[in-house]
Amino acid sequence: GGGRYRGGNTLPTAPAFAGATCFGTRDLMRKIGLIGGMSWASTELYYRHLNKGVQKRLGTACSAPILMESLNYCELSRISTPEQWAHAKEVLIASAKRLQDAGATALMIAANSMHRVAEDVAGAISIPLLHIVDETGEKMKADGIKAAAVIGTRNVMTEPWFRQRLVRHGLTLAPYDASRAEEIDRIIYEELMLGKVNESSRRTMKTFITDIAKQDVQAIVLACTELVMLVDTDANVLPIYDTTRIHVAAGVDWILGDAP
Repeated sequence: GGGRYRGGNTLPTAPAFAGATCFGTRDLMRKIGLIGGMSWASTELYYRHLNKGVQKRLGTACSAPILMESLNYCELSRISTPEQWAHAKEVLIASAKRLQDAGATALMIAANSMHRVAEDVAGAISIPLLHIVDETGEKMKADGIKAAAVIGTRNVMTEPWFRQRLVRHGLTLAPYDASRAEEIDRIIYEELMLGKVNESSRRTMKTFITDIAKQDVQAIVLACTELVMLVDTDANVLPIYDTTRIHVAAGVDWILGDAP
């Protein structure tokens, strides 16, 4: 799909073998590269769900072939200046090249916010990059969603790189509320990224989602991996598109050779 950047190299293809037993599939699965650590709580979710996805499709003894590099988030967290983003770009490109050299056949960045530099990363490697925004936009378009609201960190909620990329898939996005964006950003960085789940924050998120649902939208885009620690994506007033869950599903498809 359009969520995948292509480099110049011919890519190995594996036959689709959904439903096969695990025995003998080791050589058919494609190894995926995962840039993690942003935050570790997010990476833990990616690692678990990539493995659960492969296990569900192939059998209980199977696990996903993942090459992972966990970056030190203290130098990448809450960055805002052009110089900081230039540094982040270099850090992620270097990581992507290491994973490619180690044998990854495709790359995933395990964080919504770091997709701000995804195009630069994709341009520096010859394997495809599975882009979280494109995978989400394609899924929403396929489901006939035309209008949505985005919740995530401040830079995801407010900056054009995320919003405009989602709009390319035929979506209209509701305007964001600045004070709401600040409070969600605080909950993510000061609580969830440290692995803290606060009941008052759970109630706050429920109130925010109820308020957002009163706008003229058909769905909510949950564009922060850690927010699933507070938000039940299956039990809400509106359909919730969890970008992480969609991204992981694309990763599982890649591993199992179902993706082009």
